Amino acid sequence: MSNAGVSFDFSQQRVLITGGTSGIGEATALAFVKAGARVVISGRSDDRARDIMRRCKNGNGSIAFVAGNIGKRKKCEHVVSGAVGILGGLDIVVNCAGVIYHATAEETTDEQWQETMNVNVSGMFYICRAAIPHLRESKGTIVNIASDAALTGSYHLTAYCASKGAVLQMTRAMALDYAHEGIRIVPICPGDVDTPMLRGEFRDRGLELEEGLRESAEGVPLNRVCSAEEVADMVLYACSDSARFITGYPLVLDGGNRA
Repeated sequence: MSNAGVSFDFSQQRVLITGGTSGIGEATALAFVKAGARVVISGRSDDRARDIMRRCKNGNGSIAFVAGNIGKRKKCEHVVSGAVGILGGLDIVVNCAGVIYHATAEETTDEQWQETMNVNVSGMFYICRAAIPHLRESKGTIVNIASDAALTGSYHLTAYCASKGAVLQMTRAMALDYAHEGIRIVPICPGDVDTPMLRGEFRDRGLELEEGLRESAEGVPLNRVCSAEEVADMVLYACSDSARFITGYPLVLDGGNRA
């Protein structure tokens, strides 16, 4: 189960998590099941999903899997309809799916640019659009995982920064549009998080794990990289009654980097 350290009660809450088979999505799924929620995860890895479901077997909630690559509209609609079919509705949607390419503008291929936009922006939009009618019934919550790269530029991450900036602005706009219906939509902007995605970036750059983590922590006042479990804690907070007056404004986990 999750190592998330904050205690919340989401008993019988119906939760869909995209990108739920790895990294932040995985940690968030484990934390919600621990808190009693009924969870559906989506992702591209059946093997990873089976492992996560096995680890959740003794949790307070339940977990199921709907396969889907959210880079296409019909796949997104299938994920949402599949989750609604399993859960009978939705109370919470957490969009964690994402891709990253470490490249300047000249180094970024057309395929990398398009995949980044398809998954990070369009896929998130399609999931939100399909889920909102169900969240209207429950006065539910959407959490969109953006990034500190939505707030400031980063070296060699042109496509990623563009996509996360779009995520943040899209989330703010949707939060305004649906607040009067009782739907809260919250962007979360982590800095570097120790996930398979970040570790893959280190490998792509020829860095050993410890060297990469040390480099990522440089300039961070708390002198370390965020954990996926800490992001999961923030997600659960954002979806809880404790955050009932929060919508649209980014919650930032950067270890004080922008203090």
